Amino acid sequence: MKLKYFAWIAEIIGKREEIIELPEKVKTINDLINWLSLQDNSYKIAFADTNKLKYAINQILSQQKDKITNNDEIAFFPPMTGG
Repeated sequence: MKLKYFAWIAEIIGKREEIIELPEKVKTINDLINWLSLQDNSYKIAFADTNKLKYAINQILSQQKDKITNNDEIAFFPPMTGG
């Protein structure tokens, strides 16, 4: 699975993207967030307030409850604002 991080999320985690092997028990974006948060404190900090996050599965805006697979690309980014 390819993970992409944008803006302050990438700064906190220390990388813009990575490839991981999805554990079998991880079935949704919410599961992924919880699992990543257990792997390293930087993920725990970046994902501490999920109300400040948006998600995309294969470049389609998604929600935490949406299903994911090892073949997906998941992006994490802050809400966009216009100006």
